[in-house]
Amino acid sequence: MAVSGVSLMAGSPPGQVVSWGYRVLPNVSPGTVFTNIAAGFDHCLALKNDGTVVAWGNNLDGEATVPAGLSNVVAIAAGDGYSLALESNGTAICWGAGNNYFVGEVWSSVPISAIAAGQYHYLVFGGSYVDADGWANILNGCWYQLQISNVAAIAAGSYYDLALLSDGTMVGWGGTNRDSYTGDFVPTNVLVGLSNIVAIASGPNHSMALQQNGTVIAWGDNSYGQTNVPAGLSNVIAIAAGEYHELALQSDGTVVAWGDNDDGQTNVPAGLNNVVAIAAGSCYSLALTSSGSIVAWGGGAVPPALNNVTAMSAAWGHNLGLKSDGSVVLWDFYYQTNLPPGLNNVTAVAAGASHDLALNGNGTVSAWGDDTYGQIDVPTGLSNVVAIAAGDLHSLALRNDGTVFAWGAGLTNGGPFPYYGQSLVPAGLTNAVAIAAGEVHSLALCNDGTVVGWGDNSLGQTNVPAGLGGVAAIAAGSFHNLVLLSNSTVVAWGDNYLGQTNVPVGLTNVVAVATDGGYSLALINDGTVVGWGTNYYGPTNYIQTSVPAGLANVVAIAARDGRGMAITAGLQILSLEQAGGSAVLRFHGFAGHQYTVEYSPDLAPGDWFDLPGGIIAGSGWDILATDTNAMSNANSRFYRIEEIPSP
Repeated sequence: MAVSGVSLMAGSPPGQVVSWGYRVLPNVSPGTVFTNIAAGFDHCLALKNDGTVVAWGNNLDGEATVPAGLSNVVAIAAGDGYSLALESNGTAICWGAGNNYFVGEVWSSVPISAIAAGQYHYLVFGGSYVDADGWANILNGCWYQLQISNVAAIAAGSYYDLALLSDGTMVGWGGTNRDSYTGDFVPTNVLVGLSNIVAIASGPNHSMALQQNGTVIAWGDNSYGQTNVPAGLSNVIAIAAGEYHELALQSDGTVVAWGDNDDGQTNVPAGLNNVVAIAAGSCYSLALTSSGSIVAWGGGAVPPALNNVTAMSAAWGHNLGLKSDGSVVLWDFYYQTNLPPGLNNVTAVAAGASHDLALNGNGTVSAWGDDTYGQIDVPTGLSNVVAIAAGDLHSLALRNDGTVFAWGAGLTNGGPFPYYGQSLVPAGLTNAVAIAAGEVHSLALCNDGTVVGWGDNSLGQTNVPAGLGGVAAIAAGSFHNLVLLSNSTVVAWGDNYLGQTNVPVGLTNVVAVATDGGYSLALINDGTVVGWGTNYYGPTNYIQTSVPAGLANVVAIAARDGRGMAITAGLQILSLEQAGGSAVLRFHGFAGHQYTVEYSPDLAPGDWFDLPGGIIAGSGWDILATDTNAMSNANSRFYRIEEIPSP
């Protein structure tokens, strides 16, 4: 006979990745509709259909802290460390830039009709004057007022500015191009003879113009091919300029991108359509669709429809995901732009600062990426590996006999630099069951529940607390550590400058931990996540520990490079195996939830019956349910899982 599983999905697709923190999508209520987007250097803005603004990403200078009461907004712009909004009454408001010049700054002496954000300064246009403010050198184009008539649009670069005039021509100014007598800037024609321009955009040192016939012209810095407009590009209705890449929106709702692709910013997601607006940041791109939703790609953005992920590893500038079919997916692309060929049947992944590891199903290790310090030089003959870990510049592997192998930086006192001994495995370590790698230190969990640490100890990260035992899992941050005890509580030690070792009082029922430089995460057995420590990036001065509202059904977590990440999974049968005359089903159940397992001989709507044993309570771990009658009197047997609704 045959046994088959029928999964009833609840909440989200299997193995879906959710990310929060640095340059990822905002945490908003389902159904939120956006009408416009803006991309700054490391932060983003989105205008909602109710005239309010949402901000996310880097908030070091307050650029993602939207002023209280900001409403009736009709336009937004974002620069390097600051944000700008235009209200319907003609008032422009600017905030950010580390409280130096911009916080709460309001332009309302004359009605403002246009705004633009450059790298270090911004423009507002009202009446017949363009006003600029910022913090760049005054000789390079900030803190000035310029009279120009018939302005239709404005754009700002690093040290220069552009204005589109109502007759379809364009003027520009900036740098040291000033009147020798008055010292005022002198607007000059840009691309003499060019007319019929309908839109303009500026990157730091290059510019774009959209012509009425739907073609695009670009000029200026071309160090990454950003002004090499693709041949035959036509039917363009909007343009956007990033730091070193460009976007064009075509009339059919599709997007074309070119220029720098170090972070995947020009890898437009397959199937992206119905786009109505675009924005380009430093190394990422945004698109607004006709449904009011935002799609992001490039630095920090989770690939669209990334499902069926069973494990993940986050690193500085890139991420790895292991899918249920044994394949590996890579995103963020800072260093690793290609996966090695033939990578399949993978059982675990680990991401270092600029190198990656994969554990193959046959117990061998694959490595790729930067090898400056020998971090991808897997020891010859290494086999029977059951776990891997990657530090910034070193690698670890755990064998099935409890021994640990290490390679990369810190292997010998004479080099390779930097030497902290992070690759010098302590002599006699033969009973390890888990490993973890910090920035320049390493940890091993032994089979007796104790922890061993080695490598850099400048902030006490290898000073394992005296008497620590009963450890079930370990996680290493940059300079601090977390351990999960068998009683489901957490212990932390090492660097605490940003509160990353201040475990919340009363935290319990933890099933997994993850940590990065200045923050820590814990997965609770009910599928929720708790964070503590710094919030270096995000809308309340920070965000990594500001877990997205409503995040639930989480089965795994990761943290690195200013991001928190989680794998969520709806209710599903994870495996179904025959054992003698029985069928054994495995599914994940969350604490506080109750489930029933049902079987059917033919999938008919009325032919579903509960397995003996009744209601199953979730615990935050995988659950095994056994059908002891699977092989009796049937040619086929089908199964499904249902969650019992809360009363």
